[in-house]
Amino acid sequence: MKAIDTLTPCPCGNPAGYGACCGPLHDGNVIAASAAQLMRSRYSAYVLKREDYLLASWHADTRPASLRLAAQQPAPTWLGLDVRREQRIDDEHATVEFVARYRLGSGRAHRQHELSRFVREAGRWYYVDGELM
Repeated sequence: MKAIDTLTPCPCGNPAGYGACCGPLHDGNVIAASAAQLMRSRYSAYVLKREDYLLASWHADTRPASLRLAAQQPAPTWLGLDVRREQRIDDEHATVEFVARYRLGSGRAHRQHELSRFVREAGRWYYVDGELM
């Protein structure tokens, strides 16, 4: 088990830091307790280019074969995440509305406003898909 620097800021914005927030999820030491927590950890995985985690947390029915994050040019610079709301539909389904801000190269900032669907199987939350808003 690798040591996690608790002073490193968490990309999702949690002031507790990466070691107390998304880091343990990325390392497989804990699973997300909610769809919103999984959403935050997935945003952090995009920031950190953790394609392994993104694919593992994506539901098998909708998961792409790869994301090729390292090949994206220009690579996005992620600027922040705002989780607007989480709605539990039932014990196994939820939606999360979020806005992620990013910049491509030296261009202007963009917003990705999405309503994402999540499903829980065998106690583990998975991202299914999302609708841009």
